Amino acid sequence: MDLVSEKMGTREICFWILGFEDFENLQGLGGGSNVAKINRRESESLSRSYSGSCTSFPSISEPKPETLAGPCLVSCTTFNILAPIYKRLDQQNQSHRESDYRAFWVARNQRILDRLLYESSAIICLQEFWVGNEEFVNMYLDRLGDAGYTTFKLARTNNRGDGLLTAVRRDCFSVLNYRELHFNDFGDRVAQLLHVQLASPFSQNQRGNVQQEMLIVNTHLLFPHDSSLSLVRLYQVYKILQFVESYQNENKLNPMPIVLCGDWNGSKRGHVYKFLRSQGFESTYDTAHQYTDADAHKWVSHCNHRGNICGVDFIWLCNPNKSRKPLKTSWCEAVFGILQLQLRKASMAENDALAFLKGDSHGDFITTTAFCEGLHQVNLIGHPTGLGFQETRDLWIQADANANGVLDYEEFKNRIWSSTASEEKESLIGSREESKRGTQGALGFNVKNAVLYPREAEKGIWPDDYTLSDHARLSVVLSPERMWCCQS
Repeated sequence: MDLVSEKMGTREICFWILGFEDFENLQGLGGGSNVAKINRRESESLSRSYSGSCTSFPSISEPKPETLAGPCLVSCTTFNILAPIYKRLDQQNQSHRESDYRAFWVARNQRILDRLLYESSAIICLQEFWVGNEEFVNMYLDRLGDAGYTTFKLARTNNRGDGLLTAVRRDCFSVLNYRELHFNDFGDRVAQLLHVQLASPFSQNQRGNVQQEMLIVNTHLLFPHDSSLSLVRLYQVYKILQFVESYQNENKLNPMPIVLCGDWNGSKRGHVYKFLRSQGFESTYDTAHQYTDADAHKWVSHCNHRGNICGVDFIWLCNPNKSRKPLKTSWCEAVFGILQLQLRKASMAENDALAFLKGDSHGDFITTTAFCEGLHQVNLIGHPTGLGFQETRDLWIQADANANGVLDYEEFKNRIWSSTASEEKESLIGSREESKRGTQGALGFNVKNAVLYPREAEKGIWPDDYTLSDHARLSVVLSPERMWCCQS
């Protein structure tokens, strides 16, 4: 992101926020629970395949065949496969990595491929794909290609060695377009966007012309090494949603479902989760199991290098009939949520926070100078991973409701201090059904099932004999249906 320099003065930032563009091109901007011990052999309940056609996808939790083997189901899998360059073989000697022992990484990744191909999901999204090793890449591309997949790989920037791989079954989808997003930020992260069309109509009895298209995103967000990176991770998601929105607008696309897959490196309690919920996205695993936003410890999907277990892998779904706030509004509310958290950590109540942001201002209002000074003191601007000029200006515009150049008490209370108070309630409402006046039919999805492997992860337990990866594999089954949404 266009970051504010540590050397940039608050005065210059404030001038720019107020519209004095002379400062826009200023030089010198900164760059860019315990693991349960289960002594049994690794065991996974793999899917029972019902048909190889594009309209009958494998069930992933072995229910009764009639439950999921309907005429038209779409399956999707996301999996951080733990790149060999990151897999430690000896916790006492961090330099011993799996990448130095070919037999080890070949065997493990052949097992990963065996499971992926047995499950045979229509969409496969992999993270920590070792793009830096030609043999590794060819192993995946060859086996997936032979199994009928079209594949797309993308390396992280600055030669990090790993990246992303997205694969879609050719008998299920035709790929209409493929785009890449390079964040060019602190973590060298990237994202892939696929615009696909179902190969067969999801219903043989459709009335009217319902487009069979959807958007798929694969990404891997920055690991939160410390709390200062919360803003970077939030901004990465903001850029993804901007990227998707721009693609839809540029191509004048009709409403269609959006599926976001990946390792989000954050739990249900984090700002990223709340931000996506405010944009109409639902966690398909939680929907399938009827978990609420507050159920943050029901399941896990990762045992990190610190030995902590948490749920960080998600397949997000946003149907075209979901009501959504303007993206920039949700973004500003999310950043104000971080600001509020920082102030609460400092034991500030509402009045204390107001006084803090007022600074030395005379009167009962917050000036732009005091606002920027406050953001600087809580590390939201003024360092390489802080907000840029435009993002800071967007925050001010969002807060200054009457555009009079200062924030009074009501604006502070409603726009900053209470901006996220009703977030969960609003995000859960959505619009499952809208009036059919001025609407059009569009492809949408209902979540039929979702499963984590190893299955112990579904109970919040991480088995110490699971060796495929340090992440669980998440697979979901979606049922296409016709939905009504407002015409664009």
